[in-house]
Amino acid sequence: MTGIHARFDLGYPGFDLHVDLRLPARGITALFGPSGSGKTTLLRCIAGLEQAPDGMLRVDGVTWQEGSSFLPAYRRSLGYVFQEASLFPHLSVRHNLEYGLKRIRASERKVRLDQVVALLGLGRLIDRQDPSSLSGGERQRIAIGRALLTSPRLLLMDEPLSALDAASKQEILPYLEALHGELDIPVIYVSHSLGEVARLADHVVLLEQGRVVASGALYETLSRLDLPTAHLDDAGAVIEAAVAAQDDAYHLTRLDYSGGSLWVSKVERAIGQRVRARILARDVSIATVPPQGSSIANILAARIAEIRDESPDRVNLRLHVGGEFALMSRITRRSRDQLGLVVGMEVFAQVKSVALIA
Repeated sequence: MTGIHARFDLGYPGFDLHVDLRLPARGITALFGPSGSGKTTLLRCIAGLEQAPDGMLRVDGVTWQEGSSFLPAYRRSLGYVFQEASLFPHLSVRHNLEYGLKRIRASERKVRLDQVVALLGLGRLIDRQDPSSLSGGERQRIAIGRALLTSPRLLLMDEPLSALDAASKQEILPYLEALHGELDIPVIYVSHSLGEVARLADHVVLLEQGRVVASGALYETLSRLDLPTAHLDDAGAVIEAAVAAQDDAYHLTRLDYSGGSLWVSKVERAIGQRVRARILARDVSIATVPPQGSSIANILAARIAEIRDESPDRVNLRLHVGGEFALMSRITRRSRDQLGLVVGMEVFAQVKSVALIA
């Protein structure tokens, strides 16, 4: 049986973790929630650093924990990347990477050193002798490489960007995105940044107070109005699209998705390349008739699928815009009432801003 099945019940003074999860065997699964929701505790249980009595963990059909059977952390085929890079200061960059490689017998190695160096852009760093002279982003890339070179069955990442400044985060994000297509290793990624989740994840697990609030595909989960993510200031939906055309005269790129098209500021991507676009709820307004003479370039025919009160003065709408994707819109209660908006109504979604995120 492929995939990951994790069931843990663990109690601490003032906090209990109760989860029963089935996660995909491919891609990046994000554990998302506020501080204290149990994200790191769950990750440590999966790693074997915490032992939940009567817990159960199977990874691709291999049992790591069940009943009295408990595989200790050092015998689990996993890599673990912490918030701090924690490189060995007395070892060069090459020897830090080779430390991970040497933990695995040559016959069991599935990830090569040159492959990791290329994937993480470490070519100009590999001969550096003193890791302390590297930037935070560089050190973290080396820590990720060291974990990958253990050829893990599962890669665990505990807020790997939280200790980095904004510039270092932007430096490392493209390398994390590359993990999707280059390596067939499932990743469980802890984050409290909705932007990171939207950019990197394929599957999302929302945690609150040690419980699973939701678990599902990124595109579906982020557009749901009944989840805590819908109340965040940067709530919004993600759409997967393909680069369809370049308008050099106006420096714009057209993205085609399963329900239509979106225009964004020009991106240097090949025609046909798949990308992700994020549209925040606050950037989507509603019209009941086709707008005329508008400066807004992206106006999509939509159907209202759901309306929920967000605050005393605002409501959230879930909009079907064709194909498999949905948008969110956050408008005032007054606008809802003046426009007579109800579930099932055909409207026009005016998208003021589209951010290409991957």
